Amino acid sequence: MPISVTDIYNYREAGPDLATSGQPREDELAAIALAGYEVIINLGLHDDRRYALRDEASSVAALGLAYVHIPVQFDAPSETDLAKFFDAMDRHKGSRVWVHCAANMRVTAFVGLYRRLREGWTEERAFALLRETWQPGVIWSEFIASQLAKVAAA
Repeated sequence: MPISVTDIYNYREAGPDLATSGQPREDELAAIALAGYEVIINLGLHDDRRYALRDEASSVAALGLAYVHIPVQFDAPSETDLAKFFDAMDRHKGSRVWVHCAANMRVTAFVGLYRRLREGWTEERAFALLRETWQPGVIWSEFIASQLAKVAAA
């Protein structure tokens, strides 16, 4: 039976050209390509043996997809990481984009911030994906609030 993108850990369809998930396996990367996605953005760490693939960049390139890796430390998200993510999303506007990390937690936080701060969505709508996926702890709640506050103060 062929693998479907909906089988990928913590898969969420975020829009017609955007999907998010936890770490895909090698065979699931092929399913992402077959589903018509053109770009994979990975916010996970390449060297975390609990979930990282051996060489995800090469696997994605072999499928003909663009690959962007922004390693976000789960216990220390940074404004620099977020800016890199915003740039990657802006660069690939108009493409079908798949964003993942280990469990779709970093991703749903960054996508929520992108939608609120760059696309002007309401906070409730922007973070709906995050709320259906996980409940952020102190580090992530403070990070999200600090990023939202900077824009509110501007």
